Amino acid sequence: MTIHFTQTFDPHAFLDTFFSYSSAFVFGALIGAERQFRQRTAGLRTNALVALGAAAFVDLAERIDGDASAVRVIAYVVSGVGFLGAGVIMKDGPNIRGLNTAATLWCSAAIGACAGSDMIAEGALLTGFILVANTLLRVVVEWINRHQSSRIDPVDTE
Repeated sequence: MTIHFTQTFDPHAFLDTFFSYSSAFVFGALIGAERQFRQRTAGLRTNALVALGAAAFVDLAERIDGDASAVRVIAYVVSGVGFLGAGVIMKDGPNIRGLNTAATLWCSAAIGACAGSDMIAEGALLTGFILVANTLLRVVVEWINRHQSSRIDPVDTE
């Protein structure tokens, strides 16, 4: 009786997977920490798990069947996380809440896909852009909203 694991285990591939998973986890946790700090629905654990799950599926597909399969899995990750994101979007009267949370989850999956594809530097870059979008652009949005309300012209009634 042979154990299949001992015949298929490749320490180099395992180390590669370890770095992919680790980077996805750290990048997703960074995004999630920002969301958790702001008390959003999808916080630290959710974003870390979305990034980690995407990395696992992409890495697994790449290891089993190569880059072409990884590309197909990435397409499924995109649509699957889109479905997950739809669950956090809520309509509250005339207001819609959760769009940014859904977009952030989608981006966390993209980080995981980068990490699972061994594109760690690209995943780090994407993490930086997402953090900027969720922090610095918040200030810009608030500034625009303050100035927009003072510039709204009354409706012309003639």
